[in-house]
Amino acid sequence: MVGTVTDIFHLSTFLHRPIFDREGDRIGRVQDLVARLGDDPHPPVVGAVIRIEGRDLFVPIRKIGGLDRGRVTFEGRRVDLRRFERRPGELLLAEDLLARHSINLVRGRLISANEIELAQLDGSWQVVGVDPGRRPLLRRLLGPTFGQRVKAETIVDFASIEPFVGHVPTARLRIPYRKLAKLHPAQIADLVEQASHEEGEEIIEVVGLDRELEADVFEELDTTHQLEFLEDRSDADAARLLARMEPDSAADLITEIDQERRSEILDLLPSEQQAKVRILLTYNADTAGGLMSPDFLSVPATATVDEALEAVRASRLPVASLHAVFVLDDGRPVGVASIAALVRAHGGDPALGVARTDLTHAHPEWDVHQVARTMSDFNLTVLPVATDEDGRMVGVVTVDDLLDELLPHGWRRDFGMSTVEE
Repeated sequence: MVGTVTDIFHLSTFLHRPIFDREGDRIGRVQDLVARLGDDPHPPVVGAVIRIEGRDLFVPIRKIGGLDRGRVTFEGRRVDLRRFERRPGELLLAEDLLARHSINLVRGRLISANEIELAQLDGSWQVVGVDPGRRPLLRRLLGPTFGQRVKAETIVDFASIEPFVGHVPTARLRIPYRKLAKLHPAQIADLVEQASHEEGEEIIEVVGLDRELEADVFEELDTTHQLEFLEDRSDADAARLLARMEPDSAADLITEIDQERRSEILDLLPSEQQAKVRILLTYNADTAGGLMSPDFLSVPATATVDEALEAVRASRLPVASLHAVFVLDDGRPVGVASIAALVRAHGGDPALGVARTDLTHAHPEWDVHQVARTMSDFNLTVLPVATDEDGRMVGVVTVDDLLDELLPHGWRRDFGMSTVEE
C-alpha cells in the first residue's frame, strides 16, 4: 500500500511545531502524535499531544488541520484542559518509536526507526512506514525543510515491521507471537543478539509462549546471550528449558553455567535427557564425542523398508534429527538409508538393500579436523560415531554442528548478520 502513496510526511517535521487557533493566535506546540495499534497494517493517528502553558493536553486528530500544509491549526471550539493520559493500545510516535528499534519481519533483522513516515489514506492520517537510513539525521542537521516529502519506495512499510513496545506503560503491549513465530529460530536468535538486553528479554518472553520454539532459539544463541537470559531464572526453570534442547546443545550450555549451579540443574533434568547429557559431558567439547548428538534413528539389519518407515513415523525424535535411518548389525552401523530412498522402495524389500553400505564412521576421540576431513572426503551431511572397543554406534555428527564448531566465534556479527540494518 505504501508504494501507491504520492506524498509521505515526516513525523519530525511536526514535532515542536507551533499550533494556531482559528484566529491565527499561537496556543501551544505539538509534542507528539498518538497512534492506535491494532489489526490495521498502518496504525491510524488518533490525535496529538499539545503543550499549552506547561500542560500536555490531548487533541483529537479531527480537530487538527494543516499537517499536510506545514501550518498546524486547532480547528475546534475549545481545548479539553485535562492532562493527557495514554489509553490502552496507544503509542506516542516520537516517544515510543522514533530512534528506537523495530523488527523487520520480512528480513528478520532489526532496523532503527530514524524517522516515522505518515500519509493520508482514505481520508485519515496513518503511520505508513519508518526510515532506517541516514537521511533523517541529515535533515536534523540541515533543518526540517530538508527532504520534507520523499518517494514512497525509500521507506520500510510499517505493515512489515513490528516495534518493541514492552517499555510502553500501558496495556502490556508485546510483539505478537504469531508474527515472531513465522521467523526461523536462527533469525529470532539473531534479533536477540542485535537487540538491547530489554528488547532481547521481550523477544524471549514472547517465544516462551511456545516452549519448543524457546528451546530452538536458545540453541541458536551464542553462549554469552544464553547465560545472560539464564541468569535470572531459577534452577528448575533452567532445567525445564535444557530438557527441551537437543542433548548436545544442552551439554554445551551446562559446561558454561557456573559450577555452583551446574550440578543442581543437571540433577533436575528428566532422567532420559540427564543420562544423555552426562554421557556427552565425558567427552572433550572439540572431539567427535563432544560434537555428536546421541539422538539418531536406527533399525536392525533384518528390517524391511516398511519397518524402517514405521520406525520413522513412530519416532519421537525432532524432525531435524531424522536425517536418515541407520541400519545396525548388533549395534554396529552397516548402512544408512535416506528417507527418500525408503519412500521410493517397495515395502517388503530389505532396508539394507536401499541403504548406502560403503559406510565410514568417526571415533569419539577424533578431533574436529579429522571429522571435517572425513565428512568432506565422503561427501557426508551426517557421520556416525562408533566406539573404538566394539564399534557400536553411539551418536552422529551433523554438518550444521560441524560448521558451528569450525566457524570463528562471533562470525555472525563479523559478517553483519547480527547488526542493526540501515
